[in-house]
Amino acid sequence: MRLIVLIMLINLITSGSIAEEIRIPFNKENAKYWGYISDRTMGGISNGQAFLDEDRDTIFARLTGNVSTENNGGFIQLRSTLSFANINNFEKKLRGVRINTKGNGETYHIFIRTSKTQSYRDFYFATFIANEEWQVVDLPFTKFKHRFSNSVLDGNDIQTFGIVAYGRDFVSDVSVSEIIFYF
Repeated sequence: MRLIVLIMLINLITSGSIAEEIRIPFNKENAKYWGYISDRTMGGISNGQAFLDEDRDTIFARLTGNVSTENNGGFIQLRSTLSFANINNFEKKLRGVRINTKGNGETYHIFIRTSKTQSYRDFYFATFIANEEWQVVDLPFTKFKHRFSNSVLDGNDIQTFGIVAYGRDFVSDVSVSEIIFYF
């Protein structure tokens, strides 16, 4: 069994039954499943980078750069299909996601695309503030909004998951050490 699969195993709770969460830490083994994307793919001028960093014993992904809305742009993003995590292969319904994050006090977004979203502009999103100290931010899927409609996010149909600096001119500096999906 691959190391990634072992990392993704659901933890056992004290009663011996299956826990109510799936933990996805950022580390050197799963970093290859994440990619940096910016609005430059469509003519924008935002620039940045995504990389692994370390704070004492904590390894985390860090997204830094300058977001610019010039030329119809306005985003930098760290994104994955999460195919390595097999999060869509559970009978129980995923209810939300928690992230362990810190940053520069700015507002950031989680973008989720499903099999029903039709283009790169079609996604579900929720926002969070990344404060200067590490904190766990809870984002129930009921809080995610669809960009174009009132449809409800199906947490068991996640195709892509993005950590995004978006929508306005600002300096991005957001870090995420762990993503936790919960049932």
